[in-house]
Amino acid sequence: MLKQAILVLLAALVWVPHSEAYGPNGHRIVGAIADERLANTETGRRIRSLLEGFSLEKAAVIPDEIKGWDEKGVDAEGIFRYKARPKMDEQLAAFWRANPPTYYMDSEAPNHHWFHYTDVPIEGDQLYADGKVGRSKWDIVQIITYCVRVLQGDEPEDNPRKITKPIAIVLLAHMVGDIHQPLHVGAQFFDRSGNPVDPEKHQPAFDHHGANTIIFRHSPELRERTGQRQTKLHGFWDNQAVALSLPKLTKQMDKKEKRELTNHARWQLVKRFSTEEPKNWRMPPEMPLTGYAEAWANDILPVAREAHERLEFIDVEIKIDHRDRELAHGFAEEKKTADGIPYHEWAAAVVQEQLHRGGWRLADLLEKAMK
Repeated sequence: MLKQAILVLLAALVWVPHSEAYGPNGHRIVGAIADERLANTETGRRIRSLLEGFSLEKAAVIPDEIKGWDEKGVDAEGIFRYKARPKMDEQLAAFWRANPPTYYMDSEAPNHHWFHYTDVPIEGDQLYADGKVGRSKWDIVQIITYCVRVLQGDEPEDNPRKITKPIAIVLLAHMVGDIHQPLHVGAQFFDRSGNPVDPEKHQPAFDHHGANTIIFRHSPELRERTGQRQTKLHGFWDNQAVALSLPKLTKQMDKKEKRELTNHARWQLVKRFSTEEPKNWRMPPEMPLTGYAEAWANDILPVAREAHERLEFIDVEIKIDHRDRELAHGFAEEKKTADGIPYHEWAAAVVQEQLHRGGWRLADLLEKAMK
């Protein structure tokens, strides 16, 4: 199925440089698919009311937008706010204050950044529940489950995390997208010599911070298409792998033309994905909603494993960063694989498949949780 998806993708393959900052596009696609799936439904109307008119497409990018409050604080003079929607603005600010940026893992109040990922080791074919390394009380699996409980009324809205029902919808619109990004779920760990290890069996072991400390060296073909020699591996998956499904932008285009071209292409993709049912997206009927996030994490882990296995890690060193964390830093280059598919083409097809699945799963989760 994946090979077929790659052939379809290559038939219309175009490239957008990472410098064009398409990071939000993946989240917008997931949210917009869910908007379409819930259009003209009671659930869709309730969501719009709770979000003061915000669509799920817009809500899906808000958890990344509010990271802009981290440096100066949500109440800093001149800081951006959502003033046109005062109730949402007040609740988002309260959520940020309750989950402020911190780098101490034993902090009583979690950092809202922790909600976006989990780092399940890819060694040893682990599932989420098979160990403790890389997981946390406030990782993406736990926060999705927490938000579901809020929507179902099993967790009061006046909770310590200040996750009201509107905030739960905003977080789910984003986190359901994140959990379908392989590097937001699975992580490679290394020993002090830079060799891959299973941290459940070998200590100490050091991760690559979601591959943010790994530089992906582009192949000649990829270098020619992007105009870049290398990018962070995490950034490649967040941005470039998504951008392969969008039209090429040139320096000659003005901002308006670029925006209109991109928005049109994204909408065409959303229309197709919202009407064509993805394969293997449903959860077992007997599974409670609070089990969905863990099942999704387990679903993406084999993809995360392959995303690493298709690469060779080079010159990996353990370094202490400015936050006093020991992390694995190094480089990655794609291997020659038996299927002969270049890494960026394989990744682009994977991303399309996961965005498609994520949009349907988001709509389904919200519809069931808000009954």
